Amino acid sequence: MRHFLYASVGAAALMLTAHAATAADGVSDDIVKIGVLGDMSGVYSTGFSGDGAVSAVKMAVEDFGGTVLGKPIEVISADHQNKADVASATARQWIDEDKVDMITDLTNSAVALAVQQLASEKKVITIATGAASSALTGESCTPYGIHYGYDTHALPVGTASAVVKNGGDSWYFITADYAFGHALEQNTGDVVKALGGSVLGSSDVPLASTDFSSYLLQAQSSGAKVIGLANAGQDTVNSIKQAHEFGIVDGGQQLAGMLVLISDVKSLGTDVAKGLQFTTGWYWNSDDESREWKERYEKFSNGAAPTFVHAADYSLTMAYLKAVEAAGTDDTDKVRAELGKMKIDDFFAKGGQIREDGLLVHDMYLLKVKEGGTDPWDVAEVARTIPGNEAYPALADSGCPLVK
Repeated sequence: MRHFLYASVGAAALMLTAHAATAADGVSDDIVKIGVLGDMSGVYSTGFSGDGAVSAVKMAVEDFGGTVLGKPIEVISADHQNKADVASATARQWIDEDKVDMITDLTNSAVALAVQQLASEKKVITIATGAASSALTGESCTPYGIHYGYDTHALPVGTASAVVKNGGDSWYFITADYAFGHALEQNTGDVVKALGGSVLGSSDVPLASTDFSSYLLQAQSSGAKVIGLANAGQDTVNSIKQAHEFGIVDGGQQLAGMLVLISDVKSLGTDVAKGLQFTTGWYWNSDDESREWKERYEKFSNGAAPTFVHAADYSLTMAYLKAVEAAGTDDTDKVRAELGKMKIDDFFAKGGQIREDGLLVHDMYLLKVKEGGTDPWDVAEVARTIPGNEAYPALADSGCPLVK
């Protein structure tokens, strides 16, 4: 009887151990849940975030098959209202109560920095696409934070370099007054100065301003050859429209949009944006693979054309799900390790790889606005392909304290 009891206890222990191993190597809570935390109603809701970002993530899930490791994939979304406290509260609820496995979008650098830190403390992966600040993989990097698509270091490598080399060697900045704008101004100014140019001044502008007249007049009176727009979304559109109305370009000064989307160009019209150069992580009309994906996205999203941020949202979702599949689990450490090992070579990121600091390094493109082609979204042409190792700093120079 005693031998039978020992055998039963031993068998039970083995069964419990086997069950624990299966749970550890499988999908927690029997579902993989992705949260799209973005600007659903503000200045970044069109082009960067909003319904377009949610559609891109859902499209990737559908293309993946709707399940991973035999378990369903669910996508949820919320509006952070461009407020770091709102975003943090939402992310905390998602992680603690809704058991979200990965949070993405995070348009607005202040939001992304706050959520990345919170999520990392709770061992949840964040993959920021809409945010731009290089601090995400620099001094504020975390073990589970990934920056996917572009950053404030890569943007001026294309745009500012081209402008300065063409004679635009004195700059005045109109800057969005928060983490993203200041990082973009700093990174762009560094490129301008490294090429022998100078920065004559700047104006800090609150997010979502509608009247840029006083700032443009300050820039005009500075005598700078170039007015650098260290802003994005509707702020960039309003800046360029009002500069056109004031005849600033006709008066001899040049505008340099440091973060411009094709949706911005479409909103402005090619007559207003004519000649504008800007750097992007992807352009839909650059090759057959990108054109094919754009057509499928338009059908999926009921006619909306994708920006490079939407393409990044799709690409990162596929990469994350492939990493879960390769790891055989949604365990954060194992999935992050797989993301670091894989080559991300798709329509979006040619030869891309996620580094130890969390930065996706891939080729960038300098675009120049042109007269529209047969497609209403064919508003630019590729002026130059910028290799990833040129667009982004070396790992040793990233400033990330995690880098050995």
